[in-house]
Amino acid sequence: MTLDTSQVDLPAEASPKLGRKRDHTRDPDILEAALDVLAETGYDGMTMELVAARAKAGKATLYRRWPSKGELVIDAIACMKRGDFDRNNLPDTGTLRGDLVAMIKPHAVEDGTRKTRIMAGLMSMISRSPELAEAARAAIVEPRAYANRFLLQRAIDRGEIPADCDIDNLALLGQSMAIYRVLVLQKPVNREFVVQLIDGVILPAVGLGHPRP
Repeated sequence: MTLDTSQVDLPAEASPKLGRKRDHTRDPDILEAALDVLAETGYDGMTMELVAARAKAGKATLYRRWPSKGELVIDAIACMKRGDFDRNNLPDTGTLRGDLVAMIKPHAVEDGTRKTRIMAGLMSMISRSPELAEAARAAIVEPRAYANRFLLQRAIDRGEIPADCDIDNLALLGQSMAIYRVLVLQKPVNREFVVQLIDGVILPAVGLGHPRP
């Protein structure tokens, strides 16, 4: 016997629910606000209320889109700009030193300092959240490390530096020292510091020595 369902009342949860379509046009502003608050207060001091106030958005708007602070932070970090480290944007001056120095642009230095402070803000949670650690590595550490590896490999390919250079570790050297300078020494990372790092640490490490004045 076939059951006629035409007269059967469906449970409420089975009925389609209509509601307002979520508006994601404000997401970029909210994510930028989250990064600003994270850099200023750290993860522990960051609250959804502070982010909402910075973004001039309702707290309910944030919670509809991101049910928890952790999810908001992961999305914010994943959306950080990385365009400057795209292969097509990297300089090609003909020398490793020229390439590394050409990477020192005012906005790049400021952006690097901001990313370092964001990383500092995440330190209390990174050890307890593998997802957060991976998001931070992918968005903050890896883009610059990729650019450095690319420049170092190109220097090897043109015979400027030895083929056995440990480019994986060298690619992290400058970034690690910059992070130490900002987080531990509480000093800014400026053009002068980066040039000294290139000439006094990175170039000698690949066998090029200190350039003549």
